[in-house]
Amino acid sequence: SSGINAEWPLRPGNNVKNSEWGKTFNPGNFINGDSGAGNNWAKGHYTEGAEISDEVIDVIRKESERCECLQGFQFVHSLGGGTGSGLGTLLLARMMEEYPDRINSAFSVFPSNLVSDVVVEPYNAMFSIHSLLNDAGQCFILDNRALYDICRVQFKIASPTYKDLNRAVCKTMTGVTTCLRFPGQLNADLRKLATNMIPFPRLKFFIPGYSPLSQDNRYDKTNIVAELFMKKNMLAACDPRRGKYLTCACVLRGANLSMREIDSQLTNIKMREGAFFAEWIPNNIKTAVCNVPPTDSEESGTFMGNNTAVQDIFNRIIEQYRKMYSKRAFTHWYFSEGVDEME
Repeated sequence: SSGINAEWPLRPGNNVKNSEWGKTFNPGNFINGDSGAGNNWAKGHYTEGAEISDEVIDVIRKESERCECLQGFQFVHSLGGGTGSGLGTLLLARMMEEYPDRINSAFSVFPSNLVSDVVVEPYNAMFSIHSLLNDAGQCFILDNRALYDICRVQFKIASPTYKDLNRAVCKTMTGVTTCLRFPGQLNADLRKLATNMIPFPRLKFFIPGYSPLSQDNRYDKTNIVAELFMKKNMLAACDPRRGKYLTCACVLRGANLSMREIDSQLTNIKMREGAFFAEWIPNNIKTAVCNVPPTDSEESGTFMGNNTAVQDIFNRIIEQYRKMYSKRAFTHWYFSEGVDEME
């Protein structure tokens, strides 16, 4: 896989280049604009974003031509600011046009009013969610509120930094792509994941999870599947028991994993938690097993759940949006960048 960084300010890209992992990236894949999105979705999507989108697409096309078997694309972006929301959704739409037969997976950081530093986050998030519904093949919800809770409870960090928050995100992302990078007993690629996880076109927002998130915390190695279904290990701030699982996927890593034990654990979960699974999808848990363990533990598991409880996250954003839009607050900044009031 190849990483491409599109950002307006030079500092984020330079921080990556100067980090311990900087040499793993192609310097030509860092794309910067002259101005910035200014925390405005419309500026990143319509005006400033349109100026650099062609350059980003050209770099993506060059990297794609070097691939022997192109599976799809992964987008990592935030919905609260202007660049991640505006430029991110613009690139998603462009990629749907350029590569309609490839899977676009979006890892989207959803804003939270508890850890917000941008006033207009509800506007940016609402525009972005609309674009994700149309252009993303599948979307993994990374909730700022849940990430901060994980850092405080699991990592025992009172004032987490972005590096601390990214630890949980990185673990989950590497788990999702495990079967693309290593051999295993049961493999699952991006397309198989989408086919088995999305029962209806618009129900494609997943709750991701990972266990063990921290080696400092004890976890039940004999029942690692049950650990994955615990709310404390999920990266979205919603309670799965408030909804129902339509589908789930578990990617398990370990050198000595037994399929019989895994199947037994899944059966126990379905029997014990049957009320929280949609009864009209009989076999709604997909499993993938990789024999290569992670570097920091003997075994690990990655969870992806398509649960109706994600509506709590959407309702939270909609409520904040309605309060601001009822007074037409800050709307002039969006109208001046080309947004129509009907949008």
